[in-house]
Amino acid sequence: MTVTSREWRLIARPVGEPKTTDFELATVTVADPGPGQVLVRNDWLSVDPYMRGRMNDVESYIPPFVLREAMTGSAVGTVIASGDARIPVGANVSHFAGWREYALLDAGAVQLVDTALAPAQAYLGVLGTTGLTAYAGLTEVAPVRAGDVVFISGAAGAVGSVAGQIAKQLGASRVIGSAGGPEKTARLLGEFGFDAAIDYRQGDIHAQLAAAAPDGIDVYFDNVGGDHLDAAIVAMNRFGRIALCGAISVYNDIELPAGPRHLPLAIGKRITLRGMNVSDHLHQAPEWIGKAAGMLAEGTLRTEETVEHGIERALDAFGAMMNGANTGKMLVRLLHV
Repeated sequence: MTVTSREWRLIARPVGEPKTTDFELATVTVADPGPGQVLVRNDWLSVDPYMRGRMNDVESYIPPFVLREAMTGSAVGTVIASGDARIPVGANVSHFAGWREYALLDAGAVQLVDTALAPAQAYLGVLGTTGLTAYAGLTEVAPVRAGDVVFISGAAGAVGSVAGQIAKQLGASRVIGSAGGPEKTARLLGEFGFDAAIDYRQGDIHAQLAAAAPDGIDVYFDNVGGDHLDAAIVAMNRFGRIALCGAISVYNDIELPAGPRHLPLAIGKRITLRGMNVSDHLHQAPEWIGKAAGMLAEGTLRTEETVEHGIERALDAFGAMMNGANTGKMLVRLLHV
């Protein structure tokens, strides 16, 4: 059952914001699975901010994309041919061979997902590393304690929208989110349960945060970096905790900006700033999935998706996500004929 598949490849390292000419959509033939292999029809692809760093040829916690080879990332799909009895045809699986329509994989590289628990694409979002990142950030990296005031940047995004709800579950007295534009800030308040919302497009993050948190903040979950991180340091109470999860505001910068101007305040305030990578917290995955599944069933955890359709739209989805056009998880749904 030989199939034809389209796949995205990086053909040039972007300088600044990625351009369409840095990529190509190639067509390849995918072989039948041999013993111990499975052939997966990808149904959903994830596009995420960390992928921008993989477009650079620099050492990091995950290898850069290889030029002129298929890009990779999280995906969920359906097994259409199997050389391993443990993974039957028709099984729903997650894996890391995204950015393509079909993937031939070793059986050990896929994980079965329970679509009776939640839709398959949830394993790319709230039940996947997205939700786990939010949970680990607020339980292990910058633990929320009862009565804390919590600030979350990128709060309308995949991680941030879940993090705000987790903070409430952990006993935060006030949760403040930052997002771009009045529609998103309204959704933070009306749908995701935030107590206050900052519109960063209105400028002066310092003043907006001071007004939203007159008694200061105790925990900051950073998805943005830049002026948001600086404002959080200024607003932080003594012994505050900061989870450094992402810095999307600088990922396309050709030259990195100077660090937070008010970083010396962290000394006197005894602030903890801790970088995080979800791979260090995979031991929490079963605990989080159990909690999240229960909250989804009860209706106490609200999730959102922004979806593009077709492999040819994957690059557009990535660019839109990087520019903050999504609410919740940005996904690509593949269309198979």
